[in-house]
Amino acid sequence: MSETIKYVDRVGTNCSKWDNMIGRFGDNDLMALWVADMDFVVPECARQAAVKYAEFGIYGYYKVPDSYYQAFIDWEEKYHNCHVEKEWIRFSPGVVSPINWYVNIKTQPGEAVLVTKPVYYPFLDAIENNGRKLVSSDLVNVNGVYTIDFADFEKTIVDNNVKLFILSSPHNPAGRVWKREELEQMPQLCRKHNVFVVADEIHHDLIMPGYEHTEILNIPGYTDMVVAITAGSKTFNLAGCQNSFVILPDEKLRAEFDKFLNSVRIRNGSAFGYVAVEAAFKGGREWLDQVLALIHQNAQYVEKELKAQLPKAVVSPLEGTYLQWVDLSAYVEQGKMKELIQDKCRLAVDYGDWFGGEKWAGFIRLNLATSYDNIKEAVRRIVEALK
Repeated sequence: MSETIKYVDRVGTNCSKWDNMIGRFGDNDLMALWVADMDFVVPECARQAAVKYAEFGIYGYYKVPDSYYQAFIDWEEKYHNCHVEKEWIRFSPGVVSPINWYVNIKTQPGEAVLVTKPVYYPFLDAIENNGRKLVSSDLVNVNGVYTIDFADFEKTIVDNNVKLFILSSPHNPAGRVWKREELEQMPQLCRKHNVFVVADEIHHDLIMPGYEHTEILNIPGYTDMVVAITAGSKTFNLAGCQNSFVILPDEKLRAEFDKFLNSVRIRNGSAFGYVAVEAAFKGGREWLDQVLALIHQNAQYVEKELKAQLPKAVVSPLEGTYLQWVDLSAYVEQGKMKELIQDKCRLAVDYGDWFGGEKWAGFIRLNLATSYDNIKEAVRRIVEALK
């Protein structure tokens, strides 16, 4: 049965994206294009599974069935050509939690952790809030396309005696889907200098036409120094289900991680999360394909319209994620971004400096997982304010 993607007005539903702008921006009367979840109803199979479980009426402790693991394993094999075994999988409520855990598992206070700025700001929080030294090998920006300077990457590791590298793949906010040869060099250099790699692959299903994502576990020879973290939450709009996968093929790494989990008494998540996620991995592919088409349409509109109306703006080509990175520095004075975007355009976006500091203060990140009409209106407001 064909699914129709349904956009919904989420205001008044205790949705963080639309109902908690007051907490982040001091104003709830904005168009929400920030928090990375979607304004689309989840796949019907996931909704029905959650409703069926709710109607049962007892929400006690949940025994996670083998079918839950198998649904994810089958998905990885079919759509990523990636072999995963049940014994390798551990639970996490999200990807940010295990990133914080690994900062503590693999480093000591004061030791250096590497990122590639601009980067998803909870990476920065995980490092600084745990008393580690934040270092960055900043991505190289050429006309909005971001790459890694591997000479600088290695030099940063050596100069700071880096112990841990947090990889964003696909990259948030730059929207890059790393080529296989790029992805191969990262763990190669980390191996050379004894650096552990934590790979956040939560956006790995959100790939635009013409690009191909490579799972970090498909790069052979590094499973003893890499952990892959992913989820169905971005893929199927299930972030509230608090259900993610930590994948550890290496037996010693699993034992180390299990010891940590036992020390903080982390077991299983919400029954509703398991039920919805399993159903989505089993039956949500058609829904995802339609969502990807809508996101691609939105991305093309933003890039085309801003290029035509604001030729000095630089829109990074969206290769993966549903988050578009836009450089408005040619039009916006230093320190004036909030005045322009929030006060004049009445938009709530992720500001560039959140992703690593003043170097990116002239940028914004737009969430494209909303209606085409919302995107057109947002672009209209930006153009009107800057022309």
